[in-house]
Amino acid sequence: MKNAEIQKLSAEEILTQLATEKDSLVRLKMAHAISPIENPLRLRTARKLIARLETALAAKK
Repeated sequence: MKNAEIQKLSAEEILTQLATEKDSLVRLKMAHAISPIENPLRLRTARKLIARLETALAAKK
């Protein structure tokens, strides 16, 4: 998700997307702990997306 797409979302939509992404990150970490995932950079991109969403949410408030 690009920054421009995030900026267009409302605060409620950002909150729901943030919860979804955090849940996805937890599942990715668990899968990586059990057996290494094929693209470990997905963990980094997921963390960065969560940070972008949190920053956008703080800017909206």
